[in-house]
Amino acid sequence: MGRITDTVKVLIIINVIFFAGTMLVGDQVYQLFSLWFFQNDNFGIWQVVTHMFMHGSFMHILFNMYALWAFGSPIEQMLGKNKFIFFYFSCGIGAAIIHSLVNYFHVESGYNALVDAGMNPMDIQQLLETGQYNTSILGSVSKDTLESMFTAYNTPAVGASGAIYGVLVAFGMLFPNVELFLLFVPVPIKAKIFIPILIAIDLFSGVTGYSLFGGGIAHFAHVGGALFGFIMMWYWKKNQFEQNRWD
Repeated sequence: MGRITDTVKVLIIINVIFFAGTMLVGDQVYQLFSLWFFQNDNFGIWQVVTHMFMHGSFMHILFNMYALWAFGSPIEQMLGKNKFIFFYFSCGIGAAIIHSLVNYFHVESGYNALVDAGMNPMDIQQLLETGQYNTSILGSVSKDTLESMFTAYNTPAVGASGAIYGVLVAFGMLFPNVELFLLFVPVPIKAKIFIPILIAIDLFSGVTGYSLFGGGIAHFAHVGGALFGFIMMWYWKKNQFEQNRWD
């Protein structure tokens, strides 16, 4: 976890440039490059990649870039530059896919519930765009269902966290016995224990809606990045590709 590697350095610089651009220009940059629900008018296919370089706050980018430096550099040293780039972006795109599928489930569930309750498609679309609806519908459809539907449709996803969760999984698989010190845990924890616990917390938060680390977190994006990272690392280790660089 010492020297920063070349690709990780470039990724951090790009993230900082995007963050600075967002702070200077404002909502236009955020709206253009964040990942919106694919049926939202703000959606663009490029956002599947660009959302990885967007961050909502200074603390958000600080924690993500620290994790990218600390865990990404040793992974790049093990995999080589080209293979690491492929791995990193695959995890980020995988996170976007899983996040979008979960959002699709929320939107479709709410939409079907409203249709069954007798609401016409035009009124449903107005609800999706404005959040306004006749409260009489709450007799047939729960408020939680409507809120989940509206949030999934209108809340963009940002951050490198999905890709970084894939990097964390790779670190845990390649360096399972490395002991990690955490700010909120005063004792060292081996990577092979800490990283699965972290992913399990995200899965719990995503399923139950109860977040231990605050709101506004795309928990299933984290899980998706971790899942894609695990699949790739499992395949590479099984076929002993982890030592074959693509440089």
